[in-house]
Formats: sequence, structure tokens, C-alpha cells
Amino acid sequence: MKNHLIGFLLSFWVVVSPTLYFHSAEREEKCIIEDIPSDTLITGNYKVQQWDTQEQVFLESAPGLGIFVTITTPTNELLLSKLYGSQGTFSFTSHIPGEHNICLQSNSTRLISFGGSKLRIYLDIRVGEHFLDEVITQAKDKVNEVNFRLGHLIEQIHHISKEQNYHREREEYFRLTSEETNSNILWWAIAQTLILILVGVWQIKCLKDFFIAKKLV
Repeated sequence: MKNHLIGFLLSFWVVVSPTLYFHSAEREEKCIIEDIPSDTLITGNYKVQQWDTQEQVFLESAPGLGIFVTITTPTNELLLSKLYGSQGTFSFTSHIPGEHNICLQSNSTRLISFGGSKLRIYLDIRVGEHFLDEVITQAKDKVNEVNFRLGHLIEQIHHISKEQNYHREREEYFRLTSEETNSNILWWAIAQTLILILVGVWQIKCLKDFFIAKKLV
């Protein structure tokens, strides 16, 4: 009973993942930004549906319709550019930390077109996750299954630790930037004060010289 409960909880931990969808027009490129630590595996699952003007619903996409997936790094380096089908999985590994652009665009051309109708693209991005082998998860040996899932969770813990370190580094960078900005503002305020004092002294001297020249004092 305890092993079954652990297996259920681990399955719940692995399976639950936020999935989003968005609409796209013909040849329109849609991009999302993922802030990713370095040396992290990114896996994306997607599915494309096409709007049916007669049924007024989204149906399975037309044959031959695919998706260009383009991945660029924070330094605008091209990490992945590949044509996939209407449903599939893409993956890549980040080499540097920062915001990566994940862009999807239909391959509609004069030969392959969906008549200007809109598409609905389901996208599920998993950061630092390796999918469980279905053969192992369906194995009769529950002990091996639980061990495999525990290994998967340990991998997730390492990823979470890596991501926490990455965000800690970003917080340290922003803290140093804020302190430098505050220091610059302080010195600028001191400089402004000195300039105002010098201008005031100069104006008093000019006014005194004027009174002496006019023999008013």
C-alpha cells in the first residue's frame, strides 16, 4: 500500500505541468521567452489545430502542414532551427544562462496553405525534465518503478538547485547594479550641491563688485 501511494504521488509530481495554447495566423511567428540556467535540458511538446470555417471549431491540422521551431540564445546565437510536423516534440540544451527565445511559425507556402484561417497551437515547455520511460512505468516490478521515479525526482532536485543558484546570481547582479546606481546618484547630488554653492558664491561676488563699481558701498 505504501509503495502504491509513493508511486501515485511521484506520478502526480511528474505528470502535472502547465500547458498553454495560442492562436496564430498564416506564416505568423509567435515567440515565448524562457529564462533558463546554463546546461539545462529543455523539452517542448506541441500540437497544431486548424480552424474549420464550416464546423466553426478547431480540428486536426491539414496534411503537410508543419511548424518551424527556432531557438535563439540571449546573445542572439541560433541554437535550433528545424521543421517539424503538425504535432511533435523538440528539445535542446542551453549553453549559457539567460532569456532564450522559442519561436514557432507555420510552413504555409503556395503549395501548402490553409486558406488564411487561424491555427491553435498547444505548447508544453518542460525545463530540466527527462520523460519517464513508459515501459518502465508500466513494469510489473513496482520496486524498480519506484526506484526509477525516485531517480527522476533526484534529477529534478538537482535542476531546482541549479535554477536557485542561477536566480541567486541574478539577484546578486541586480543588487550590485542597484548599489552602483545609488552610489552614482549620491555623487551626482553632491556634485549638484557643490555647483550650486559655487554659482551662489560667484553671484555674490559679482553683485558685490557691482555695488563697489557704482559706489553704493
